[in-house]
Amino acid sequence: MKIRFGVGIGANTDPEELAGLVDGLEQAGVDSLWFSELIYSPAVDPVVGMAFALSRTRNLKVGTSVAILPGRHPVLVAKQLASLAALAPKRVLPVFGLQPAGPGERDLFPVDGRRGDVFDESLSLLRAVLRSDDVDFEGEYFTVRGAGVGRRPGRPLDIWLGGRAPAAFRRIGRYGDGWLGSFLTPAEAAAGVVAIDREAAEASREIEADHFGITVLLAEDGIPGPLASRIRSQRPDTDPADVIAGSWPDLHRLIDGYLEAGLTKFVVVPASGKPVDGFVDRFVAELAPRQN
Repeated sequence: MKIRFGVGIGANTDPEELAGLVDGLEQAGVDSLWFSELIYSPAVDPVVGMAFALSRTRNLKVGTSVAILPGRHPVLVAKQLASLAALAPKRVLPVFGLQPAGPGERDLFPVDGRRGDVFDESLSLLRAVLRSDDVDFEGEYFTVRGAGVGRRPGRPLDIWLGGRAPAAFRRIGRYGDGWLGSFLTPAEAAAGVVAIDREAAEASREIEADHFGITVLLAEDGIPGPLASRIRSQRPDTDPADVIAGSWPDLHRLIDGYLEAGLTKFVVVPASGKPVDGFVDRFVAELAPRQN
């Protein structure tokens, strides 16, 4: 199975820094760059960021980690993804989630109904339009007739999903093509893989074995106290060092555990929110040898 490492950017990457980062990643041969949906921050919008990065590169892949689907019309999202894939074939890696991480942003994605149910139906419609022309769809939340987005990839885009709750595992097994988890211990990640495979089998589906990954936060000089406190408040029974890397050696330790759990795709996000001060050079030196 292919082991791959990408760089994720967080809330503190300013737009004027993006060009230099993209060019540096391309020159260094880094596999992928990942954009988070962080509206109330300096970070660029994920779709805008992906388009910008693709326009400057020939090999770098781009992804979302994660973008929010409920609250957007799936046909419009499909059009964006199909357009990007037509401009840069085989380099677009969409990952969707249920709701923003920041509670202040949740009202920006209103849905008419239970968010989880809207998400499920959104995924069904999104996948249908990315795979066929003239789609007729009638659901509880969306109805379209003759929907199509023009040129589509020869191989349908894989739609990965985030999440770490049982409902997320059910959704991934039934509607997703892969999983990008976050803030999980290796043991929890292993249990997630088992749960997703079980849900997929019950839905007469199969998730490819190398379609399991995780976003890992890296604090190169030790986990800051406020970040450790936040993790402890959210997960009192979990050592922050089991879900966040406090150094490059700690990152390798976590990666070893995740590989044993069945994960092969990794998005490494600097805890500072932006990859600066030699981060990319160190990233390549540490992780490029681990790719296959």
